Order: sequence, then structure tokens, then C-alpha cells
Amino acid sequence: MKSKTLKLLSLGASPWKFMLFAVILAFSSAMPVHAEDAPAEEEAGPVDDYMELLEAQGDYAPAYDFFTTSMLWTVIAAALVFLMHLGFATLESGLCQKKNTVNILFKNVFIISIGVLTYAFFGFNTHYPGDFNGWFSWGGMIGDLNADGGNTWGYGGLGLAMTGFGDFIFQAMFAATGATIVSGAVAERVKLSSFMVFAVLFVGVAYPVAGSWHWGGGVLSELGFKDFAGSTVVHAFGGFGALACVMVLGPRRGKYTENGIKPIPAHNFPLAAIGVFLLMFGWYGFNGGSVLSAEPGALGLVFTTTTLAACAGALGAMFTSWFALKKPDLSMALNGILAGLVGITANADVVSVGSAIIIGAVAGIIVVFAITFFDKSKIDDPVGAISVHGVCGIWGTLACAIFADFDFMVQLKGALLVSVFAFVFAYIVFTVLKAVMGVRVSEEEEERGLDITEHGQEAYTN
Repeated sequence: MKSKTLKLLSLGASPWKFMLFAVILAFSSAMPVHAEDAPAEEEAGPVDDYMELLEAQGDYAPAYDFFTTSMLWTVIAAALVFLMHLGFATLESGLCQKKNTVNILFKNVFIISIGVLTYAFFGFNTHYPGDFNGWFSWGGMIGDLNADGGNTWGYGGLGLAMTGFGDFIFQAMFAATGATIVSGAVAERVKLSSFMVFAVLFVGVAYPVAGSWHWGGGVLSELGFKDFAGSTVVHAFGGFGALACVMVLGPRRGKYTENGIKPIPAHNFPLAAIGVFLLMFGWYGFNGGSVLSAEPGALGLVFTTTTLAACAGALGAMFTSWFALKKPDLSMALNGILAGLVGITANADVVSVGSAIIIGAVAGIIVVFAITFFDKSKIDDPVGAISVHGVCGIWGTLACAIFADFDFMVQLKGALLVSVFAFVFAYIVFTVLKAVMGVRVSEEEEERGLDITEHGQEAYTN
């Protein structure tokens, strides 16, 4: 038994585990042992099982508890990112008219479902193809991602402190976000079947390809492009894909008239506010999980910079809209929070707290002018998704060079490459869908509401 104690210490067992083991040992030694109770040979027990588990870690045994904690944080972060889809659903439905609520919720249910499945079928291995030409490599379905050792460091080592399945489920929650951003921008007039086809292609094909350029070790990675959690690869990708779809689709009926812009008011601001706070809560998983471990210094910094940027973004949008529109606008304040979050997503792990506040505040200011600009340009975006995710995604990516030591031209090239790719892909797909099956409901259906015409259901009975 003494040799096991020494072995536990040499393998790096935590002090509390050693103390517990010592107490159990002392207690068992004090108990009388009858000859008939003594085992002929020592039987395997919990200590032996733990010893085998530690021995399996090899050189990483002293850090096994860190590995376990990191893996736990990874799946918690994945759950938080999943919660963001509820935030998108409530935000979008709250900012739109009540007659389209069921339609918006239905699209969000479809997007997360198809997003996870397509990511399993071919997205994950396209996103992370291994050794490839830097531009494209089609991947097949995931297999046993525990093959390199489900309880060991064999999958990613210290830099990726999780199992293969932990990596997959965290990244899968990211994958559907691009189409969710588009969903809000095309709300209230898009044909459901056409949008579903588009979502499959945008999430299942376009996103993993663009992601492989950066996170899969492709051309952007080789250039030294910095995008910590996806200001460009996720948000600008979705935002500029949304811009293409809105341009093909056209504005909502009655939005732009000869007498100017006719506001189409949100039907439920409390629901929209709940959505934004859910998104901010989920962003702790989005950015915090992108640390890829539970490394305490990085995790604390990322949580802090993320929070500061969100709060600064809210204030930036509040006071800018108050000055520009002569009234304090709640929808602008809510989008300011999201703008700050999008802005900090590329750089949360490398900027100071002061820089985080500036990045968030500038994003909050930018989003007000961007929403106003697109509205005046007759680009009808009911939720401000293009401005929040597209424009502020570019800002956050460039902020890596302004507030940290990264090359400005590399950041600009990377942001433009991903944004142009998303725009062109979405424009081509949506144009083809428009020609083949149509992308817009009829005027009568739009006037009556998509809940009744597309689903035969109403969100509210009175």
C-alpha cells in the first residue's frame, strides 16, 4: 500500500485526493482483520483504477486534473453557445411583427438542427481537414473521436485540452450561427422552403470552407491572421451573407415609400431584450470556450474584456442614437450590446481592459450609423444583423492590429476574403433559388403574415 501512496504522489495526484486516500488508509488500518477475511491477494479497487487512469496519461499525468477541468469547461461553453440560439430566436421574433413569430421560431429550430447534423456529416472534417492545399478539402463524417484516447491528452495535447468529441460539439454550436444571422435579416418576407435549402448550403458547405482557411490551418492561418473567436469567420461571414440575400430578396412591402421610410415597429421589446441578454450570457461560452482550455489567466481576461466591450457598446449606441435620433432608442441600445460583443470577439484574448472598452464603444457608435446607412440605402434588415455582425465584425478584426501587435494589411485581407466569399456564395445561391423555386412569398401572404400562410398557426391567440 505504501508503494501506491508514493506512486500517487509521483504521478501528480491532487493534494486533496492524497489526503482522502491517507484518511481511508488510516481508518482501514485501525480495523481488526480476521484471518478468514484477509484476501489471498490484493484485489483491484478504486485506487488501482485511478492509478491506471493516471498511468495512461504518460508525461501529462501531473496535469490530468487540468485536463478534466478543461474538458468540463468545454462542454459547458458548448451549452452556452447553444443557448445563444434561443437568444437569436427571441431577439428576432421580438423585433419583428407578431404575425411572423411562429415562422421565425421555426427557422431557428431548423437552423440549429440541420447545422449540427451537417457539421457531423461533413462539416467538421472539412473545417479541420489536416494537411491540405490551404483552400479546400472535402471531409467525410466524423468517426470515433475518442480513438486517440478519450481519457487522455492524445487528441490535442496541452494546447487543445479536450477530447475529440468535446472539440466537435463546441465547434458544432458555432456552425449554425451564420445562417441564424441571415434569418433575422430576411425575416417577414422570405419563402420558408427556399430559406431552408439556403441554410443547408450556407452552414453545411460555405462556413466549414471559410473556417478552414483560418482555424483549419489554411491560407489565413499561414498569413498570421488573427481572429480569436470569429469576428470575421463567424460574424462578418454571416453578416455579408445576409447582405447578399437581402439584396436579392428586396425590402418588406410598404417599408420604403415615396414619402420616405415607413417604420415597421417591433411587436415585443421585452422579448427582444431577453434575447439580447441571453446572447450576452451565451457569449461567455462563445469567447470563453475559445480559450480551448480552462487556463485561468486567459479565461479571466477573456471574460473581463468581453463584458467591458459589451457594456461600452451599449453606452456608445445609447448616446449616439440619442444624439442622432433625438430620442433614446431601445433597439439601438440592444444592438449596441451585440455590436460590442462582435467587436471584441476577434481580440478578447490579447487586448487590455482599456482597449476593450474603446473597441466596444466604437462598435456601439458604428452600429448606429451603419443601421441608418443601410436603411437609407433601402437595404431592409429588420433586426440590424448586417450592421451588428457584418460591419462590426470587420471592425473587431481590424482592432487586432490597432490595439494589439498584428499586421493591419493581413487583418484587412482576411476580413475582406471571408466577407466577399460569403457575399458571393450567398448571392449566387439565393439568385439560383429565386429562379428555380422563388425566394419571396406573395404580397397577400406577406400582408396576412407568415404564421398563418406558411404554418397555419398563430403565436398569439388574442
